[in-house]
Amino acid sequence: MFRYAVARLLGAIPTLFALVTIAFFLVRLAPGGPFDDERQLPPEIEANLQRAYNLDAPLTSQYLRYLGDLARGDLGPSFKYKDYSVAELIATGLPATLRIGLSALVVAVLAGVFCGAVAALRRNGWVDRVVMTLAMTGIAIPNFVVAPALTLLLGVYLRLLPVGGWGDGAFRFLILPVVALALPKIAYVARLTRGSLAEVLGSPYIRTARAKGLRGTTILVRHAARAALLPVVSYLGPTAAALLTGSVVIEQIFGIPGLGRYFVQGALNRDYTLVLGIVLFYGTLIILLNLLADLAYGWLDPRVRYD
Repeated sequence: MFRYAVARLLGAIPTLFALVTIAFFLVRLAPGGPFDDERQLPPEIEANLQRAYNLDAPLTSQYLRYLGDLARGDLGPSFKYKDYSVAELIATGLPATLRIGLSALVVAVLAGVFCGAVAALRRNGWVDRVVMTLAMTGIAIPNFVVAPALTLLLGVYLRLLPVGGWGDGAFRFLILPVVALALPKIAYVARLTRGSLAEVLGSPYIRTARAKGLRGTTILVRHAARAALLPVVSYLGPTAAALLTGSVVIEQIFGIPGLGRYFVQGALNRDYTLVLGIVLFYGTLIILLNLLADLAYGWLDPRVRYD
C-alpha cells in the first residue's frame, strides 16, 4: 500500500504541471489586467508596477519564472491585496472553507447513508419511493438555487437563521451554508447506499446468516454494512473535493471569508498569482482526497490489491 501511495503521488506531478500550465495561460487570455483600474496613474508609475511584478516580460519568460518560484514553494505575491503573499491569503481563507466543506461532508454522509439504508430496508414501499423522489429532486436542483431559497424561507420570512456573514464561525451562521452545500450530495449518497445495500441484502451469505437465526440488526451492522458502503467510500473522494471547491458559490452567497471568495475576487481583479495559487491548491487537494478514498476502499475490501 505504501508503494502504491508513493507511486500515485509521483504520478500526480505531471497532472499538477499540466494544471498549472493550462491555468497560467488561460487566466492571461482573459481581457484586462491587474492594474486596469489604476489607469489614472502616470505612465511611468504604471510601467514601474508592470516591471515590479514581471508583467513587462514576454509571456514565456513569465511562465518559466513562475515555475521556478513554484519549485521553491513560492506562490508569489498578490497583485491586489497589498503586502500579502498568495500563501498568506490561502492560509487566511482555508479555515473557513475547511469548516464549511468538512461539515457539509459529514452531514452528507450521515444523512445520505441513513436515508439510503431506510429506503433499502423498505424497498419498493412508500418510504423507498418518497426517499428516492426527494433524492432525485436534490440531484436536479443545484446548490446555487437551494441557497437563496433557504435564505428566503428560513432567514427572511421565518427569521430563524442569519442570512449571511461568518459571525466568527458561530454555529447558527453555519447552518444555512452547510445545508445548502450538503443537500445535493445527500441525494447522491442516499441513492448509492440504497442500491448497494439492496444488492448486498440479497447476497447468498446474507441469506445464510438469516437462516442461522441472526437478528436483522446484527446482519445489517456486522455483515452487510461494510460491503454496502464500498460504493459510498469510492464516492467520498470526489465528493469531498466537490464540496470544498463547490463552496466557492456558497461563500459568495453567504459572504463567508473563505478561499472561494478570494478566488472569485481574484478572477474579477485579474489577480493572476492568487487565482493560480488557489487552482493549484484545489488541484492538490482533489488528488490527495481521491488517493485517501482509494486507500480506504482497499481497507474495507480485503480483495483489493495494490499492485
